[in-house]
Amino acid sequence: MRDLLIVGAGGFARETAAAVAAVNAVTPTWRLRGFLDDDPALHGTRRVDVPVIGGTDLVAELADAAVVVCVGNPRNYRSRQRLVDRFGLPEQRYATIVHPSARVGVGCTVGAGSVLLAGVDLTADVAVGAHVAVMPQVVLTHDTVIGPYATIASGVRLGGGARLGDGVYVGAGALLRDGVSVGAWSQLGMGAVVLRDVPAGEVWVGAPARFLRPAHGPADRPAHGRVDRPADRTNESQLRSPA
Repeated sequence: MRDLLIVGAGGFARETAAAVAAVNAVTPTWRLRGFLDDDPALHGTRRVDVPVIGGTDLVAELADAAVVVCVGNPRNYRSRQRLVDRFGLPEQRYATIVHPSARVGVGCTVGAGSVLLAGVDLTADVAVGAHVAVMPQVVLTHDTVIGPYATIASGVRLGGGARLGDGVYVGAGALLRDGVSVGAWSQLGMGAVVLRDVPAGEVWVGAPARFLRPAHGPADRPAHGRVDRPADRTNESQLRSPA
């Protein structure tokens, strides 16, 4: 068994800890040392009976432990990339966590640092990049390509050959048509029905999905080289699916 550190102590981190426990129940694989979080108020507490052992500086101090970065939400979904960039770790330091109930079909690949939670289905020839978060009951159909740092919330369905660029956030229950592409760091709201390509750096919501606003906010950088368009009047609460 190898030591494991989970960066973060929020919902996604706790779900990942539960997936680690499920993996170990089938084949003992990981010795979960604890969560790392830079909020000092959490240090010494326990989440899902796992201790928060300290801040993210322990990634460097506990150099023999594997790491999985489990942070990010719809309001700041670049945070996972920022931590990975800050750590500067070699690929082999990162754990890939696949819940035992997830199905990874023939020809599928899953990158370092990615997490597939319960009931995820990769059907055939699906490529999932590094540091991707795939929430429960997601279906990624044949020849789908998921860029690094993407977040796919629960119940999402991607048609064959769909492509998500780097860092895309897909809200719970969204549906993507076969062959659709979503540009880097764009965001799709809960229940969005995406029938055509989405440019980089935009938020789309609704059924059928349409442009709402630029994707950047206080925590995010704007996409380079794009021209802002007027937002439509779709209710922005559709974006609020938890990671």
